[in-house]
This record gives sequence, C-alpha cells and structure tokens, in this order.
Amino acid sequence: MDATELLDIIRGGETSTMQLKQELDEDKVAAEMIAMSNSKERKLTDNAEIARLFQQSGSLLADEMEVYGTSIDDIDEWLFAEYFKREFKRSFREKGLTYEEALKAKRVTRGGKATLAGLLFFGREPQAVKPALTVKVVSFFGNSLSALQYRSKPEDLRGTIPELFKQGMMFLKSSLRHAQQGQGFNSIGILEISQIALEEILQNALLHRDYFKNAPIRILIFDNRVEIISPGKLPNNLTVDEVKYGNPLIRNNLMVAFGVNTLPFSGLGSGLRRSLELQPNIELVNDVKGEQFIVKIPRIEEIG
Repeated sequence: MDATELLDIIRGGETSTMQLKQELDEDKVAAEMIAMSNSKERKLTDNAEIARLFQQSGSLLADEMEVYGTSIDDIDEWLFAEYFKREFKRSFREKGLTYEEALKAKRVTRGGKATLAGLLFFGREPQAVKPALTVKVVSFFGNSLSALQYRSKPEDLRGTIPELFKQGMMFLKSSLRHAQQGQGFNSIGILEISQIALEEILQNALLHRDYFKNAPIRILIFDNRVEIISPGKLPNNLTVDEVKYGNPLIRNNLMVAFGVNTLPFSGLGSGLRRSLELQPNIELVNDVKGEQFIVKIPRIEEIG
C-alpha cells in the first residue's frame, strides 16, 4: 500500500472493514494512521504529522520530495558541477551526460523541480524558497533561555548546508574561549570544547533533522553550556542509548549522500559516538513532546 492509497482510505472514511484490517496487518505505520483517523479524541488531520508517519514507513522521504515553485533555474550549476567532479573525478559532460540528465541522475531535480536535498545543497538561495530552514544563533549572558540580555545575536544563518555548517562553526569558535591547557604562552589557546565534537554535532543536526518540521536549527551558548537543538525527535523509535552506541539515525539518505562529499563527514553513523568519546560530558536529550533533539555540552567554568 503506497502513500496515495492510504491517504485516500483515511480521507474517504472507509477504515473499519475486515478486508481493510487484513490489508493493514503487516503495515504498523498504516495501522497507526488509520487508528488515529478514527479516534474521537484525536483526529489525524495535520499534513506534517501524516508525512512524518509515512517517513517512518519509508514510503515518503522529505529530502527527496520536489519543492513546489522551484525549477532547474534555482540550482547553481557551478556548485553542482564541482560536486559531481569531486564525487566521480570527471565532469558530467565527460561522463556523457547533459546538465539536466546529471541533475536527474543525482536526484537534485525530479519532474523539473528541485528536490529538497538538491535545493539545500546546490540552491542559489535556499531560504528564498524555504525561509524557515535557517540556523538561529545566540550567545546569552547567564544560563537561562529566558534571559533578556545577550552577548551576540547575529542575523539568522542562511545559505546551502555546507555554508550553514561553515557559518555555524565560525560562530561557535568565535564565541567560545580558547584556553591555555598546558601549552606554552606563545602557543594559540585550545578551544574549550572539542572542535571535532562540535563539527560532528552540527553536521548531525544539519543532515539528520526532521525536514517535515518547518523550523530552524538553534545554536545557543550560555555561560555554563552550549546547546544545539534540531527539529524533530529521534526517528524510528530510536533511543538515546542506542544512538550513543553508534546505531545510525539516518533519516535523510540523500542529504547524507551529498554530505559525504561536501562536509567533513564520514557517513558511517558514528558521529555522535565519536563526539562522546572526545567530549564525554555531552548530554543527549530526545524531547519527544517538544519534537526536538537537544545536545548539551558543558563549558569550562571561568575562574575569577
């Protein structure tokens, strides 16, 4: 049963026959959607919620969906050509493909429109089409999110995924202390939090967040900690303990494929585990009710 058929069943209200029950016995996600659509207490009417349930079943992938209102003109040809050459060691023309054929082959476009992953990695102005898919960054005085004073609050970060990663790391490195940790006076200070851990966590947020949620990633710096908050809880009933031990939380396969050749990213599903090895005091919070995943990293307390 595909997504279209199931939506037709739910919207048509024909959800209580024995024949339908037999069809759904092997499809737990479909069964959950049917049950929710019949519930008197809670109707399944939110399109994003329906989409996320399809995503769990593998029937619908946010990063491979066409972005309406876009066209091939929204893709930066130079960015894509450089990516293609990096992956295949030859240009798409040397591979015998036209530009349009190469875009389609790499799923950057589909049906004449940019896919979400294509737009976010190779788009000319991704936020002109998807304005909520930014990164909000704030450095606060104190340790409370409700604080009214901040040290630094730049404009929201905009651009492609590689550009967001670069800007996010620049904000983190410029806002955190570079401390003397045993090295000589003439040496450059060492970042108070492992840079590799920060890179892994930020990449994880950019690549594995829930793109059905129309919300930004947030990087929040407090006096005693850093928080990197991704829209969407852990997918497919994954737990924090499972993630800690290297179980991959891949939600956006196409995004991950593009990230392997554009970010310092291994694609092996071990980023958070590597971060914990380098920075063991990291706290992972799967906020199910708030539909978000939070990584909290304690800072070195400033003496005096």
